[in-house]
Amino acid sequence: MKWALYNLLFGVVWLFLLPGFLLRMFRRGGYAARLGDRFALYPDDVLAKLRSAKPAKSGEGCMDSSGHVVAPPLEWVWVHAVSVGEVQVAGQLMREWRAVEPDVRFCFSTTSSTGWKMAEREVSDRDVLIYNPLDFPNFAKSALATVRPRAIVLTESEIWPVFIRAAAKRRVPLFLVNARVSDRSAPRYRMARFLFKDVFSCFARIFAQSALDCRRLLAAGAPEARVEVTGSFKFDVARRNEAKERELRDWLGGKCDRILLGGSTWPGEDEALLGIAASIGDVTLVIAPRHFEKADAVEANIRKAGFGCVRRSRGERAPSGAPKKVVYLADTTGELMGLYGIADVVFVGKSLCEHGSQNMIEPCLCGKPTLVGPYTENFRPVMSDLLESDAIIQVADGQELGREIARLFANPPDAAALGARATAAVLRRRGVVAKCVAEIRDLI
Repeated sequence: MKWALYNLLFGVVWLFLLPGFLLRMFRRGGYAARLGDRFALYPDDVLAKLRSAKPAKSGEGCMDSSGHVVAPPLEWVWVHAVSVGEVQVAGQLMREWRAVEPDVRFCFSTTSSTGWKMAEREVSDRDVLIYNPLDFPNFAKSALATVRPRAIVLTESEIWPVFIRAAAKRRVPLFLVNARVSDRSAPRYRMARFLFKDVFSCFARIFAQSALDCRRLLAAGAPEARVEVTGSFKFDVARRNEAKERELRDWLGGKCDRILLGGSTWPGEDEALLGIAASIGDVTLVIAPRHFEKADAVEANIRKAGFGCVRRSRGERAPSGAPKKVVYLADTTGELMGLYGIADVVFVGKSLCEHGSQNMIEPCLCGKPTLVGPYTENFRPVMSDLLESDAIIQVADGQELGREIARLFANPPDAAALGARATAAVLRRRGVVAKCVAEIRDLI
């Protein structure tokens, strides 16, 4: 009864959210060509590749929890991730898995066009890339019947109750990696424990980022014996891209000293960085907005502040002898790690004016003095580790951000020492992915 009610309410909410979903489709593009994936209707080439897989186990079939005979699972491991950061987590897991099982084949699903673009770089020719089905019974069952995975790995907070329960009924082993429960989600999970305890019980193992995440999962009904605290996958995910660094240095036209980078910025943070750059004077400001479709608004802010604007997506370069100072707008996907590698001081966005923050591990790995605002709840365990190691600076507001950035540029030895501590803190915490992959493979 409760799941019939859930399906009804989910349908009503989905219809309410549909206009916003369609608007994102229009703005970002990339959805229309594969809209059928949402309904488990896949293109012929995808179906052909899915059907080319071999059974993962011998036998004619097996009984599901309802007593129906289903076909044996194929060799696919279904991995699901949404945003850029989660796709990187999934990509690192797949690379580690391939290292110990070269013949493994992945069915990678995502929900956003941005995630899709990143996922295209993570899948091999042997793999399949799809959008995940809508969380309705018919679509979830049809998708599972088509892919017939031998295991399913979900990332971070990707909890789709109908899909998860449908997989469990087919006796597909389920895993949640790099699991986290945000401050906002924790009370909702507790309130809906009567639902989520059924969902979390479907997982063979849940790998939590921190003890706090573990406690929140248990409060939501997850079985204690199946939750394990491993630390964050993202310490393993970060990798320097020296080829991209060289390319981006060329884009900056040799202006590769005293670079202030705003990475994954959100509205309001761009204006703060523009004011800081103007007050310091002799710095080159690079802004990489979190969503490239907002680049026009960022460019308008840059020009309003009196700077010229050089946009990466247009292939623009600063003209020689430019009469006024320019700001470089990195409005492309997949180049942020390269930008971190060439910056001198980094501010990580969605932490000053918005709640949650973006990934601060990447600039820390690159040995860059890194600053964040007060809102870092999406990376609570990571921030705890970095702050404990005196490896990152957290500021309360834009004024303090400006003062700390100016201090770092004025004191290169202090900046270098902070960057060195940051790299050491990241390297000490690697090894989570290999441990989790080994345990997953043992359980399937």
